[in-house]
Amino acid sequence: MSHIDINLAMNLKEKIGKRIKILREERKLKQEDLAWQSNLDRSYMNHVENGKRNITISSLEKIVIDGLKMTLSDFFNHEIFNDSDSNN
Repeated sequence: MSHIDINLAMNLKEKIGKRIKILREERKLKQEDLAWQSNLDRSYMNHVENGKRNITISSLEKIVIDGLKMTLSDFFNHEIFNDSDSNN
């Protein structure tokens, strides 16, 4: 399965979780550190990263803006979100 095929197979909550995890690891942050910076529970962060929980817009803002120190536009401006599957 190619990289593009994998992206098509993931639903939106899985894509968001994967993007958060990739960015967190790039910044060399532990899940606990990102959760603390985002004022969220670490177990919630784990479920979000693994695509097991629906994330609220408020929590997404906390993670992206407060925790990862980036804009929502930059967060979503990534190839993981660029697919032709409009069902996600």
